[in-house]
Formats: sequence, structure tokens, C-alpha cells
Amino acid sequence: MINVCIVEDELDAANLLKEYISKYEKTKNQQFAITHMPDGMDLVDDYKSQFDIILLDIQMKFLDGMAAAEKIRKIDPDVIIIFITSTVQYAVQGYAVDALGYVLKPVPYTQFEQIFDKAIARVKVRQQHVYIKVSVDGRQLKLDCDNVIYIESQRNNVVIHCRDNSYVTQGPLKRFEEMLMEHGFSKCHNAYLINLSMVQAVLKEEVVLTNDITLPISRAKKKEFMAALTEDIL
Repeated sequence: MINVCIVEDELDAANLLKEYISKYEKTKNQQFAITHMPDGMDLVDDYKSQFDIILLDIQMKFLDGMAAAEKIRKIDPDVIIIFITSTVQYAVQGYAVDALGYVLKPVPYTQFEQIFDKAIARVKVRQQHVYIKVSVDGRQLKLDCDNVIYIESQRNNVVIHCRDNSYVTQGPLKRFEEMLMEHGFSKCHNAYLINLSMVQAVLKEEVVLTNDITLPISRAKKKEFMAALTEDIL
């Protein structure tokens, strides 16, 4: 199931996009869940990375599509954004928010189908990744586990160390272990959950990760960790 959100203040235009998605669903043998919102403000309010594709009108009354896209990108770097617009003058701005492209009103089905083909292909690639949703400073973030180096327990919180940043969220570490143990993660120590693809070497009392990060490996966890690492390599 692919979740699509139509953000469009013109009801006729929104209904036309719904018809196009239904037609695409039948001809391409895909399944979609469709949500309609009348304004960008509705989209960004309590956004929780719940959509795969957003069809976003640019000109709206309260919060225009470009401003909404900028806010969404701070939370969700992966959702596919397609702008629906009456003029091409906004097309260049779309690159700033990594939009897949734009469709001019009135929207012809052939153009919609072409850009939706690209969107679906990108969604299928994304669905092969494992994501975790975490609350950071009151915001819901979706993190790609391929970018997570390790997760560290700190009292009642955990710190998720990624390639580009670190994020503090509520623990316990055990919750993340249960989510990720089947996706290439293993504990080398009661305080550390490691992405096994980031392991460069295992020494007597240490694990060396990418970027020369060194973490302790406990005697109690070493056998289980080495077994998980060997299985991951195979």
C-alpha cells in the first residue's frame, strides 16, 4: 500500500487527481491510500512522516505549497513531493526542497502518469530500506537505518548516532534492540547497539566502527556479537 496525500484547495482539481490515481491504480496494478487536505497548514500540522507521495498545490490561502514543503523537509527528507502549479515560475524553487518535479494545471493524464511512474519507482527503492520513527525535541523524525552508526543508552534516553548528526530521544535501548535486531543490529555492550555494516574491526576489548569510532565490547556480549557479525557478513 502506497500512501498518497493530495494538498489542494480547489475541490475540482483535487477530485481530478483522485480520478487519475484510481485510473493509475487499475492500469498499473498498484494499491493506494489517498488523503485529501485543503491547505498546506493542514499538512504540516502534526505531520508524522505518514505519506510516501505528496501532490502539493503551490498557491494556497494560508500556507503555500513551497513553504509547506520546506517545513516537511526538515522532518521527512525522503517523502516524494510533486508540485501542482498553474505557472512554471516556481519550478526552479522546487529543487531547494528536492521535489521530484511539477505538473502544470490543467493536469493532463499523460503527464501525471509519467511523473507518477517515477514516483512509484522511487517509493519501491525506499521500501527496501528500514526506517525508525523517533520523537526529537517535540518533532517526529524518520531516520534511515542505513545512516545509523550506533545507538547509545544514556540514563532514560538514547542517542542515535548517524553519519550526519546525532539525535536524542526517549529510551530504553531495549526498545530499539527489539526493532532492529532482525535488521543487522547487535549489542556489543549493554549501553551500545551497533549497525553491523559499520563495523571495521573487532579487537580484544573494542569494536572499531566507521569514522574511527571505538566502542567497548563486553565479555558477556562478545560471543553473541561475533555470531551476529559473522551471520551479517554471510
